[in-house]
Amino acid sequence: MNQWIEPYTGLTFADRVMTVESAVEHRALTTCGIDPAIYGAMVDPTTFISRAIAEGVRNGVHANGTVNMAQRLMQRAPLRLDEALTVSGRILDVSPVPRGKVAISETWFRAGDGARAVLASRRSLRPDPDKAGVRGAGDAAPPVVGDVAALRMLREVTLTPEMVKGYDSEAINPIHSVPEAAIKAGFRAPIIGGGMGVRYLMAEIWKRFAPRALDIEIYFRRPIFWDDTVTIRVEEKGDTWTAICLAKGEKVATEARITSIGA
Repeated sequence: MNQWIEPYTGLTFADRVMTVESAVEHRALTTCGIDPAIYGAMVDPTTFISRAIAEGVRNGVHANGTVNMAQRLMQRAPLRLDEALTVSGRILDVSPVPRGKVAISETWFRAGDGARAVLASRRSLRPDPDKAGVRGAGDAAPPVVGDVAALRMLREVTLTPEMVKGYDSEAINPIHSVPEAAIKAGFRAPIIGGGMGVRYLMAEIWKRFAPRALDIEIYFRRPIFWDDTVTIRVEEKGDTWTAICLAKGEKVATEARITSIGA
């Protein structure tokens, strides 16, 4: 893309046919240390986070330096690897905030029958380079997790720069792999993409439930740097899970409200 456009409310992306290639998905999962067999022939819905961002890029909206703040993933039906899918998207709102602009977008992925199968909606900050150090990105959603220590710990994950660069090898946002770009955006070092963190949460959900349908709301509270150690923790109520998070010590980094899990 030689010329970028500023995102605006109502911008609609051109429909496009695409596939989620099994080889690409398996590489992404194994780079994270996740066994692709968890999903079998089905797509990990987490992949649609980055693929929705890529649709914006294909339609002229750059992603350089943007920070994912909140994400909803809703799966009505599973999609298969290497299957032809149709993707469509639009920007619902763009609003100024002290640190730059906040954009809200939604992207749908449909199977061959035309039915909407997966929704990836996103609230992201587009920092103004002239306002580095300025705080304020609009109203924050209330916490999902009140007390990290009260949650059950599932496992620990230690990240490395090699993992993060390997996962983001086809990067469209250099703050995930280039130290200078991350520092310019106000971070001490590259941060993992939101989708990479969600990979770990989704894998635990799939190992426990293997759901056909799912609706989760994800919030990115603190940056996770490419050399951090995080724990995966879950809130349980009876036989179901209501929340899951990545924690840095006793503080939430990424958390998700699990609205529904369907067999």
